[in-house]
Amino acid sequence: MMEFIDLKAQQRHIRAAVDTRIRAVLDHGRYVMGPEVGELESRLGRYVGAPHAVSVASGTDALLIALMALGIGPGDEVITTAFTFVATAEVIALLGATPVFVDIERETYLMDASLVDEVITPRTRAIIAVDLFGQCADYQAIGLLAEKHGLAVIEDAAQSFGAKLGGARACSFGRIACTSFFPAKPLGCYGDGGACFTADDDLARVMRELRNHGQSAQYQYDRVGVNGRLDTLQAAVLLAKLEVFDAEFRLRQEVAERYSGLLPEGVCKPVVRVGRESAWAQYTIEVEDRDRVREALAQEGIPSVIYYPRPLHQHLPYLNETALPVSEAASEKVLSLPMHPYLEAADQERVARVIEQFF
Repeated sequence: MMEFIDLKAQQRHIRAAVDTRIRAVLDHGRYVMGPEVGELESRLGRYVGAPHAVSVASGTDALLIALMALGIGPGDEVITTAFTFVATAEVIALLGATPVFVDIERETYLMDASLVDEVITPRTRAIIAVDLFGQCADYQAIGLLAEKHGLAVIEDAAQSFGAKLGGARACSFGRIACTSFFPAKPLGCYGDGGACFTADDDLARVMRELRNHGQSAQYQYDRVGVNGRLDTLQAAVLLAKLEVFDAEFRLRQEVAERYSGLLPEGVCKPVVRVGRESAWAQYTIEVEDRDRVREALAQEGIPSVIYYPRPLHQHLPYLNETALPVSEAASEKVLSLPMHPYLEAADQERVARVIEQFF
């Protein structure tokens, strides 16, 4: 059966480097906040162009710590989208704040910046824009709105590490940017992991304290924090993967271009706006009769995934009567196809052939 994301193929290319990095950790034995963590943070910051990179235990922790650093709490409102993974809204609710959802752009599934102004209230404190499927949101438009109303912007770059917008890399937008190193991400470790990025010295210091139980020094607690540190072993894996990341990023572009050339009419293919470069965390199409298309693929041993079958405003913890027609329509048609740097052309031809036969 074809793999949806083939981590084994990737590992064959980097196994020696991963083994060397892991052995180094086993030899020095500093499994929590070991030297690889600091090395990784330095390299991540340089790569994305952010003065500060703060590694954390997961992408969810990255979002949570970002909000905590900004002082978001009960009574506050945070604007975001409902067409995303639950963590984006979950962390807002965990802090006692209220997620306020706006709809998405029809072609990109990204936050529709033109709708943000109308939902801003005196209680609005921040905007979390989501870089969905690998493409950056419109941070120029969102940033202008935030500046006008005195709001903080958080970039949820869980799916866009490596992407570009106007020449700048993902994770360099907003007051704080957050990413995930979940194994399926463009840059993923072998467990959970994440990072926060900022140009603000004070916010960086606060986030470093928050990820370590609020400690400013050993057993000196200046704020309520969490246990949100990245394991040294995961940092070691990420350092090995960074060595091949640019090459894999280019391969992702080739795979995406090949899909776009192979897939038949009747399929709504991904749109990347001018001036942007996607990390292609997923290759997501829209089709009528999605369930039947998915069944036809499955019969040929081809996996597919639905990101996302229901927008967040239709789930019990976040339920409200907000009308999000674009998000709701997309959730009924989107289908993500196998996508990874080592996907063979022959496999993509198989995928296209099944979809073409269906239409």
